[in-house]
Amino acid sequence: MTARDREGLAAVLRALSEPVPGVTLTVAVGASLFDGRFGLERPRLLTPMPSFRSDVLDPAWCHGDLLVQASAATAEPLERVSATKIPGLAPRWRQAGFHPDAENRNLFGFREGAGNPDAADSALMDRLVWVGPGDDEPAWCAGGSYQVVRLIRLATPTWNSKPVPDQERVFGRAKDSGAPLGRETETEIPDYASDPRGEVIALDAHIRRANPRTPDSDAHRILRRSYSFGDEGTGAGHIFICFQRDVELGFATIQKRLAGEALERYTLPFGGGYYFVLPGRADGHDHLGQAMLA
Repeated sequence: MTARDREGLAAVLRALSEPVPGVTLTVAVGASLFDGRFGLERPRLLTPMPSFRSDVLDPAWCHGDLLVQASAATAEPLERVSATKIPGLAPRWRQAGFHPDAENRNLFGFREGAGNPDAADSALMDRLVWVGPGDDEPAWCAGGSYQVVRLIRLATPTWNSKPVPDQERVFGRAKDSGAPLGRETETEIPDYASDPRGEVIALDAHIRRANPRTPDSDAHRILRRSYSFGDEGTGAGHIFICFQRDVELGFATIQKRLAGEALERYTLPFGGGYYFVLPGRADGHDHLGQAMLA
C-alpha cells in the first residue's frame, strides 16, 4: 500500500469494490497494514505467516498489505484486471492459477477439495469459516474470515516416476475415484479405528494426518479452494488457499500435524501469507473495508 493516509486507503478500497463483469474479487488485508500507518484495529489472530517445517520461504513471495484474489471462468477478464493500475497500490507478488481439468485435479493427478465441509451448510460455515459478532475480535471483523495462501513448488518429475499405488499411499486415496483407500466413493469416511497400524491408510498418509477423525479434530476443519500454477519463473506448483474462523485452530493446527507426512518429500512451500478477508459491504457502506476504517 503506497497510499499514505486513511483517505488514500479508502480510495484504494473503493476502487477494488467496483464490480468487474465476469470477475469475482476477494479482498483481504495482511498484518503489515496494521503497523500504525493508518491507525487501524488489527484482527486478533492476524500475524505474518510463520515458517513451518520443510518451508523455504522467499520474502519476495510472502505477505503483503493487501491480497486481491481475482477469479473468472476465462483468462480475458483476468488479464484486464491485472492490467488495471490503482493509485495507492503497488504489486508485491502475483501468481496466476488455474484448474487443470473439470474434475479440479492438482498437478499430481489427485482431486482437490475432497473432505471439504459443505459450503451450503450455513450453520457449519458460521462455526468453521465466518468470524461472528460474539468472537473476541474487533467489531468490524464480523462476517469476515481468515485466509491462508501457500505457494508450493511440486517435484513433478520425481512424483511422476512413482507407481500409482505408491502415489495413492502418500495421499491415502484412490487416484481415479478419490475414495479413501479401502472405500468405494470419495465421500465415504475412512475408518481409522479399525486400522490402528496403518495397514490400509498409512499413518503418514496426507488425509490421515490432515484429519485424523478424532473428537477434537472436527473443530480444526477448514474450507479449501486451491489452484495449480506453472510458468518458467516459478515452475509447476500448487496455490493452496483456505478459509477459517480461527487461523490457529484451523490451518496452523493442521499444518503442525502434517509435519513428517509422506507428501512432504514432494513439495516445497516458498511463499504466501496470512490474511483477513474483509466482510461484505454492510448497509450504508459504499465500499469494502469501510467498517474497518470507521
